[in-house]
Amino acid sequence: MSSSHDTHAAHGAASTHGAHAEKKSLRLTLHVWRQRDPNAEGKFATYKLDDVSPDMSFLEMLDVLNERLIAGGEEAIAFDHDCREGICGACSLTINGQPHGFERETTTCQIHMRRFEDGQTIYIEPFRANAFPVVKDLVVDRSAFDRIIAAGGFITARAGSAPDANALPIPQVAADAAMDAAACIGCGACVASCKNASAMLFVSAKVSHLALLPQGQAERNSRVLAMVEQMDKEGFGNCTNESECEAACPKGISVSNIARLNREYLRALASSD
Repeated sequence: MSSSHDTHAAHGAASTHGAHAEKKSLRLTLHVWRQRDPNAEGKFATYKLDDVSPDMSFLEMLDVLNERLIAGGEEAIAFDHDCREGICGACSLTINGQPHGFERETTTCQIHMRRFEDGQTIYIEPFRANAFPVVKDLVVDRSAFDRIIAAGGFITARAGSAPDANALPIPQVAADAAMDAAACIGCGACVASCKNASAMLFVSAKVSHLALLPQGQAERNSRVLAMVEQMDKEGFGNCTNESECEAACPKGISVSNIARLNREYLRALASSD
């Protein structure tokens, strides 16, 4: 008798666990930043969604909201997106006050709705920085980054067919550090998370991945001087070592690159005298 009772109890516990493990659709209250154009005054608009699948991505949830807005004769919410695989850096949303949301080393498009609770309130707004002016709703103009990259110029290393692997020996430590820096996708979360709206993490990643490799040596000094000068022209703030940028970066770019950028800049200044 005891054995049968235990078996039924275990089965009941397993059924209960399964019910909890499988999330049903979510009811959400969304406060979304709406702004008609760069010169208009923006404000939060409130929307309610009652049947959000936990298997949706965050951007798919916004797609569903937009479909309902369009069906109701309202204007869709403008937001940036492209690859939706965490590669391109286009998705630039601040979710509940955090660029790209609360998950470490994750872009907005990689967040799934199962990470949210039923009945939760979510605030969605664009990246905030003077150098990233709002274009419309959740879309910001990040062309300042493009101008910094353009200021860095090209490398004069031969760009033909791939050389033999052992033709240009590179220490493993340097190769790994260069690859880590090159992982930057230029999304701008570092700027949005910084109280100074500093672009130092972005610039340092772009400077580092070429400064660490033989192919980037010819323009090493001119590159860092030109990129830092352009960064300042764009109105980005300076770094005060809070490390919020590293915490917000979806690719985990280390602030050690900022230290390298400072060394590269001082080295270039000394060499130009």
